[in-house]
Amino acid sequence: MKVEKAKISDAQRIYELVNGFADKDEMLARALSEIYENLRDFFVIRDSSAQVIACVALHILWEDLAEIRTLAVSEDKQDQGVGSVLVRACLNEAEGLGIPTVFCMTYKPFFFERHGFRQVDKMELPRKVWSECYRCPKFPDCDEVALIYHFGSGGS
Repeated sequence: MKVEKAKISDAQRIYELVNGFADKDEMLARALSEIYENLRDFFVIRDSSAQVIACVALHILWEDLAEIRTLAVSEDKQDQGVGSVLVRACLNEAEGLGIPTVFCMTYKPFFFERHGFRQVDKMELPRKVWSECYRCPKFPDCDEVALIYHFGSGGS
């Protein structure tokens, strides 16, 4: 599996992949304009026909904090390690940039816990992380789980 930075030609497929899961209430929907604006945050994995089968974004929030967001893997490619490869790519990039803490908000905390993340109370996160929440249809009754990863302490 080869992880690549997303290209402009990938935006539409990322949009379709992500919003397919959002339609099932499994993740936050993303506007196509938002995907274009944040395309540099995205990693993708393609199949043998160069079709994007998975994506994830690492979004930097501050000098010491980044978020893993928009992790989506085609249903027919799940449970094959694709998501794990993408999470590792994000963690590697964050570490390489010198960002000591990465967090995520998810409905699948067990997946991230397998990668060294630990659950935290959402209120422990800085207010900056809530900048997108007002767009969410579940705001202010968020039912996602917050998890955090700290480098240098084995992820915990």
